[in-house]
Amino acid sequence: MTVEPQVAEHASEPVKEFNAGESILHHILDSREIEVPFFPQYKIHLPEIHLPDWLGGYDISITKHVVMMWIACAILLVAFALASRRRRDAVPSGLRNMLEVIMVYLRDEVARKSIAHGADRFVGYLMTTFFFILICNLLGLIPGMSTATGNISVTAGLAVIAFVVIQVGGIREYGIVQHFKNLVPHGLPVWLIPIMFCLELLSMFIKPFALCIRLFANMMAGHVVILAFISLIFILNQFWYAVAPFAVGFALFVYVLEILVAFLQAYIFTMLTAQFIGMSVHPAH
Repeated sequence: MTVEPQVAEHASEPVKEFNAGESILHHILDSREIEVPFFPQYKIHLPEIHLPDWLGGYDISITKHVVMMWIACAILLVAFALASRRRRDAVPSGLRNMLEVIMVYLRDEVARKSIAHGADRFVGYLMTTFFFILICNLLGLIPGMSTATGNISVTAGLAVIAFVVIQVGGIREYGIVQHFKNLVPHGLPVWLIPIMFCLELLSMFIKPFALCIRLFANMMAGHVVILAFISLIFILNQFWYAVAPFAVGFALFVYVLEILVAFLQAYIFTMLTAQFIGMSVHPAH
């Protein structure tokens, strides 16, 4: 007799249905707390920081993606510090060998071929961009971590830096006036020059915008697909035993593909930035 009231009581309680959209957004959006891996009930709450009103009152709170970028920077500093300890070895090996292979490839096949003369001035920036994006991409594949490059604010910041480097490279080479003159090819009819100048001026901003959206969309899309496959198990919970093998199998396939995408997107962002720098420093006439 005591069981019935308990059953009735539990039956009267509303059962919270699984919301796939809410679950996916929870995992890919930025937040002010970090879940402890494998123990989601424990969370690390990040501090909130607001500037005083006389400085604009802006919210500069530390978020999960900010922490991921700090971790990426720390990993790079440690990795290159360890590699540099054996810089005097005649034959590189281990971590130093792996990093040197990537760095030499970026210098010879990306920077020098895209920018040509004067490319070595930009090698440091291009390498920093590649390794930072790569580590941020890979961190998102670790349980409990998050993909900072899946945040459009982060990719927009990277694109703004690329825009500044592209324009500074051209201005340093030709000066401000000649740099903007180079936007328009020589030999055009007079009536076509204003149209071409406006189009080329617009393309100056479209190029970094494309870098921003491409990196953001590709990194977010992969995580959404993985989470969507896993969500199928909970959406079709009555048939989980039939859905689970396929959902987990496809999710693992996309997960492995995401490792390739992490390298590919870091390379594409770096290569296109080098191409745009080359177009600015050595415009075609």
